[in-house]
Amino acid sequence: MSTVMDNTKNLEKYGIKDAQVHWNLDPETLQKITVEKGMGVESENGTLAINTGKFTGRSPKDRFLVKDDYTKDKIWWGRINKPISPENFDRLRGEIVKYLSGKEIYVRDAAVCADPRYQTNVRSVTEFPWSNYFLKNMFIGLNEEELKDFEEEWLVLCAPGYECPDPKEYGIIAGNFSILDYSRKIALVGGSEYPGEMKKGIFTALNFILPVEKDVLPMHCSANVGEKGDTAIYFGLSGTGKTTLSADPNRKLIGDDEHGWTAEDTIFNFEGGCYAKVIDLTEEKEPDIYRAIRPGALLENVVFKEGTKEVDFFDSSITLNTRVSYPLDHIDNLQTPSYASNPKNIFFLTCDAFGVLPPVSKLTPGQAAYHFISGYTAKVAGTEAGINEPVPSFSACFGEPFMPLHPAVYAEMLSKKMQEAGVNVWLINTGWSGGPYGVGSRIKLKYTRAMISAILEGELDQVDYETHPIFGLHMPKYCPGVPSEILDPMNTWLQKGAYISKAIQLAHSFHINFDKFASESSEEILNGGPLIDAHHEMDHM
Repeated sequence: MSTVMDNTKNLEKYGIKDAQVHWNLDPETLQKITVEKGMGVESENGTLAINTGKFTGRSPKDRFLVKDDYTKDKIWWGRINKPISPENFDRLRGEIVKYLSGKEIYVRDAAVCADPRYQTNVRSVTEFPWSNYFLKNMFIGLNEEELKDFEEEWLVLCAPGYECPDPKEYGIIAGNFSILDYSRKIALVGGSEYPGEMKKGIFTALNFILPVEKDVLPMHCSANVGEKGDTAIYFGLSGTGKTTLSADPNRKLIGDDEHGWTAEDTIFNFEGGCYAKVIDLTEEKEPDIYRAIRPGALLENVVFKEGTKEVDFFDSSITLNTRVSYPLDHIDNLQTPSYASNPKNIFFLTCDAFGVLPPVSKLTPGQAAYHFISGYTAKVAGTEAGINEPVPSFSACFGEPFMPLHPAVYAEMLSKKMQEAGVNVWLINTGWSGGPYGVGSRIKLKYTRAMISAILEGELDQVDYETHPIFGLHMPKYCPGVPSEILDPMNTWLQKGAYISKAIQLAHSFHINFDKFASESSEEILNGGPLIDAHHEMDHM
């Protein structure tokens, strides 16, 4: 289905004039145009590869939300959610519309949210053919009948070639920007070719609309479902194993990044595709992702082996954030359509490089809300000579950059839904054991998989638990397929005293981080944190 100029469809209602408009081109045509324009090349198996220029990732400091009567008292304004006035938004939209006028541009009519009750139509107008290709992968495709009477709820205007010449005059920081206007339902992207800005723009829109208007909890998580219809969801920051652990040969994938949990008890995928990191990718390690890289997928910022069109997945000379986007149907083991019933288990994945947290523990509802708001993982330093101390990293709700409301709003919703559905919540440490990074060793993936399998099979329902003395977490004493001595992390350290002092140090980091959420959090949530604060402990030593 490829249409060029069509008089029944024009963009003049948005102010875009005299443009040569391509509507809903098929991927083959978009790929051909991209290659012909010298904007991309085909790898040896025919997959399109492009380069995103100056930006190889999102630019969070250049993300703004329009502050008006609708949003001013709802959004959690601050470092993450920066305000821009409706007047400045209008001026920038005018600039982008003027910039796109007279150009050859590409329109994609698609949807987000797989549950038909919440499906939202999105029209995207892009300057580049491959930006349109990316959205064809990431949003949900519509059939000819649905496209015939298509009316968008949200509009995306994406002009990577436009840079604002005088940012301060327009209330922004740099020439590039990503802005959402919730009242007029428009997402603007200017000055950045990185396509993730469009994806995350629309999902930031949903992360506000769904809880405020529809009583749906938006979640930055992956999800899968077993043969008996038992759903599991996996929260976790980058590097904690979210994509790896949700790709399970015995379970069907619902989605790998963004989901909603409805009042009617379904979990649904926001997206029509996956957007996976490919640095150090091998078929053995990530078979699903590796095999999804074929015509119809779009590679970003990868490097070819010299003199060939073969991708060198280990080459990070452009960026460590090399990626591929592909439609969900590139995965064999797929839940179709991509929604399922209430989860039975929720996993919070953390890569604890301090070697302090248990490899598996069960959380009370208060602890679940506390750890959800905290969104903890640890980054391994190792970037400078002589520094091998891990650095704690907290991202509220495991997705702070995309959450426009106060984290406690999402946490209270999660807590309520968990209790109504009788869900078990587990904290899984995919990081270190036997000491911190540099001393201990990373917990084996096969053990983590065995813990998750045991939980999904109900095998940890009847075992005995003990309480962690500092974090208050409930640790199973036995788990099939896992050596019992690693279940209590203190047992794996040579010196118990060293373990305790490291655990208190991490507990203190949790308390300091949580201070900013405390005033909005209930007593139950506050009691879900570590039992021991460093100040308190030092007084008694």
